[in-house]
Amino acid sequence: MSDPAVSTSKAISPDSGEHWSAPGAWEVAPGLHRIPLPLPMDGLRAVNVYVLESEEGLTLVDGGWAITEGRAALEAGLKQIGRGFGDIRRFLVTHVHRDHYSLAATLGTEFGAEVTLGIGEKPTMDMLFEPEDATGPNMIDQLRAAGAHDIAAEFETFDADDGRDDRSHRYPDTWLTGDQQIAVGERVLDAVHTPGHTQGHFVFADQSAGLLFAGDHVLPTITPSIGFEPAVVDQPLRDFMDSLTRVRQLPDLRLLPAHGPIAPSTYARIDELLAHHEERLDLCLRSLEGSAPKTSLDVAGDLPWTRHEHRFSQLDVFNGALAVMETKAHLELLVARGQASRTLTPDGVTFSALR
Repeated sequence: MSDPAVSTSKAISPDSGEHWSAPGAWEVAPGLHRIPLPLPMDGLRAVNVYVLESEEGLTLVDGGWAITEGRAALEAGLKQIGRGFGDIRRFLVTHVHRDHYSLAATLGTEFGAEVTLGIGEKPTMDMLFEPEDATGPNMIDQLRAAGAHDIAAEFETFDADDGRDDRSHRYPDTWLTGDQQIAVGERVLDAVHTPGHTQGHFVFADQSAGLLFAGDHVLPTITPSIGFEPAVVDQPLRDFMDSLTRVRQLPDLRLLPAHGPIAPSTYARIDELLAHHEERLDLCLRSLEGSAPKTSLDVAGDLPWTRHEHRFSQLDVFNGALAVMETKAHLELLVARGQASRTLTPDGVTFSALR
């Protein structure tokens, strides 16, 4: 959320020649269109759904948010290319977040399309769908342990209803359980597990066409949130950076992101993201040096946030929670690297510099 790349709000996508969120079905390549769906209650503005055509029908990478506006935009985009919901055979969903999964789940239920998701998302879905059976610490517990008691208290009072169609509250039809190849007509997509933003995140590489359907793993103008999951993960930032390195080992591909414009090089953006997080790690370490032990909340208060370098106190509750959990992820990686120590106290977890 603090990445200094070009502003998403001003980004033009080369396939449309317009702002990347402009409605329509924009041809990315023969047999492939990008349809941006609106996110009216979300600062991300829109989510890109990618439509792959084949003789068997349509395969969509991601599905959008199961709200009236998103469904209408997808229907209009499909109509523009002479298609409809009944032509969809499969959704390949990059990760479980509502703006990617929920409309896919709803339409899959309604029209019989297969919905596929990474198995790493199951612990989060278990906590959301079957909370009475959940065990172990959750994100609210983690916010308290990070020193953010006020934010945790406000999160506990949030209304879970965000306008989604109730049919979206279900598990997928099939799980991706590891790296594999998926045939989409004559295309072959390499499904690559990329934990970090979420534990079950996958990207899909069409190497023969030079394309990467990147979901939220590689975004051209912002960084994805790290460490903000209902099911707790020990080292989400390490996972994310390792996953970036794995995707960097593929050929340099054209970047097809879930949010933002299409970009020419996965390598260029991955290198920027890795450098960005190394800079944030250094800032976190500096915050710890020469001071008493600090909580994640304390360190978050020392850091600049967003491209405008806002202070933590300027963030709303939701973005404050994102900032605290992302800071925690950076501090935990410093501990894993031997640059900091962590101590469990009655009030939570504190960190200290070791160098």
